[in-house]
Amino acid sequence: MDFEYVILDFIRNNMSCAFLDYSMQGISFLANVGWIWIVSAVVLLIIPKTRKIGLAVACALIFSLIICNITIKPIIARVRPYDLREGIELIIARPTDFSFPSGHTSISFAGAIPMLMYNKKIGIPALILAIIIAFSRLYLYVHFPTDVLGGMIVGSICGVLGYFTSKFIYKRFIKKEVA
Repeated sequence: MDFEYVILDFIRNNMSCAFLDYSMQGISFLANVGWIWIVSAVVLLIIPKTRKIGLAVACALIFSLIICNITIKPIIARVRPYDLREGIELIIARPTDFSFPSGHTSISFAGAIPMLMYNKKIGIPALILAIIIAFSRLYLYVHFPTDVLGGMIVGSICGVLGYFTSKFIYKRFIKKEVA
């Protein structure tokens, strides 16, 4: 865990500034309870041309919630980095759940990966946002780097599962694919 504090302290000591403090709080807020990804799924579901993508994102978000927040976090029960180190002052409200894996990161990758798999034009910006959200969790000192890495892995798996689940649902229940 020492190497993780080296990374967190490097970010805090070398990148911290008023602009990033403000920006990272806002970026991290986008993934609070996954709202940016939920809104994205709803918008994609409303538009007929992107309905499959919206279904994939919605499925992936549900998988992320179940796997990350309801299952893994309580089982691992990892304490957050600021709770293990004296003198760390946070610039956001203290999260009350466990640290591993990062829920913000998991839900962000769960939302971005199916977008990327269906449509690179919307998927690449979504993936960039997911990466920035993941970094914000390190910048804000609320996750260890391995929490964020775990969130990336869990979220990516959920994203792929959402993609294939939506394809199955569309093919089986909604309408047959046109060849």
